[in-house]
Amino acid sequence: MTAPPGHGQLALFPPSNSPLIQLDPNHRLVKLTGLLDWVELEAIAQSIRRRKLKSNAGRRPHLRALLGAVVLMATRRMTYRETEDQIRHYGPARYLCGLTDGTWTPDFTTIQDFTELMGEEGMRALNEIALQQAHRAGLLDPNIAIGDTTAQQAPMTYPTEVGLMSGFLRMVGRATKRAGKGLKQLGEQLRRSLAKGGQLAAKYRFFSKTKAQRLDAGQKMLDVVRAVQRRLGKALEKTKRGASRIKGYAKVARQKLETVHDVMKKLAPQIQYWLDTGRVARKKLVNLLMPEVCSIPRGKVGKDVEFGLKWGFTRMGGGFLVGSVNPERRNFNDTKHVVESVNDCARLFGKPPESYAYDRGGHSQRNVEVLTELGVQEVGLAPKGSARWAVGPAAQKRLRRERVKVEGSIGAIKSGRYTFDRPNVRSTQMLMTCGQRSVLGYNLNRLVALTAATEGTELVA
Repeated sequence: MTAPPGHGQLALFPPSNSPLIQLDPNHRLVKLTGLLDWVELEAIAQSIRRRKLKSNAGRRPHLRALLGAVVLMATRRMTYRETEDQIRHYGPARYLCGLTDGTWTPDFTTIQDFTELMGEEGMRALNEIALQQAHRAGLLDPNIAIGDTTAQQAPMTYPTEVGLMSGFLRMVGRATKRAGKGLKQLGEQLRRSLAKGGQLAAKYRFFSKTKAQRLDAGQKMLDVVRAVQRRLGKALEKTKRGASRIKGYAKVARQKLETVHDVMKKLAPQIQYWLDTGRVARKKLVNLLMPEVCSIPRGKVGKDVEFGLKWGFTRMGGGFLVGSVNPERRNFNDTKHVVESVNDCARLFGKPPESYAYDRGGHSQRNVEVLTELGVQEVGLAPKGSARWAVGPAAQKRLRRERVKVEGSIGAIKSGRYTFDRPNVRSTQMLMTCGQRSVLGYNLNRLVALTAATEGTELVA
């Protein structure tokens, strides 16, 4: 047998493509596999699946493997395709998913579908199990808690009126090509209007030098958008009967058209108000596909406003986090989060924390009274103005020292290791799901690190 040029002599027997690999027991993923109660995790996944699916028909789901894939994505930043590749070829990842005795591997679409099925509530439930496991192991101290709020940035550019109108016209032009026969005909009829909208957007951005010229181009573009939106509404209503028969990409495209149509009905008057007065309307919509996203004033240097969702966090003793989010609470603030945070602790561990700290944003006499009634012994809400602390000097110093740590924990989940800020998603539900998955990954990594430190072992990878 002649070897190919540059390859030297061939081996007598080809190497095996099914090698036996010995896994290090101190590998991070191997140790994590032994720490989690997979039976309890599967029970939660099965409960959510039965509640959301209309029928149990079809093959039995590989819940154990899919839960392992979710945990893998949570603890290490990677895409769905990269997760599939890791599970297929990386020994510790296969061990985490319980697949060392077989050759089957979930593909990336299955992992994504399962993640969407679990949703924000599923990820939060998995996180709560991890927190209770840390508590049972003596690594989490529920007697002390610190609260804070932050913003989860959505994956979007800075919203402008012309940008939102241009996005609406582009989505209508693309989605009508796939959303069924009736809507495809509408797209062909709207071709000139869509092209005119694009020309007006270019005129506004590149050729309007004065304020009057910009307002004129913006008003003409809004007129085009309103005309397209009215015809789209009539077409959606006309083709409503046959909507149940479309599947696949056509169904997704129709859902996108319905979403942007509903959003534009609310957004068009807000844009008109801006053109007439030069002021931003109250509760302004800033995203076509994620209408729940809002502008959040932050007051940071170089970033006065962030666009996303408001989150509330509670840091327990030991550095573990509990995150909560609700896209409908636009008026959510620090004062309201204080009581919610203590109630979360009481629900998870059966009793409120003995000591609770918050910055001055959460202080009010009412909050001090409510927390005292709930059973918090040391209410460390930093007072506003000339108000007095509810605890003594020694407790103040200790709670201040603990309160600083919550900023580091929140900063950790916003780091490049996790996908809390700007995840690659296109819906509010998946934005919240990725946020809870980031919190889950942070807590699991902390659980493994503290367990190894307690045992005096050094983690691998």
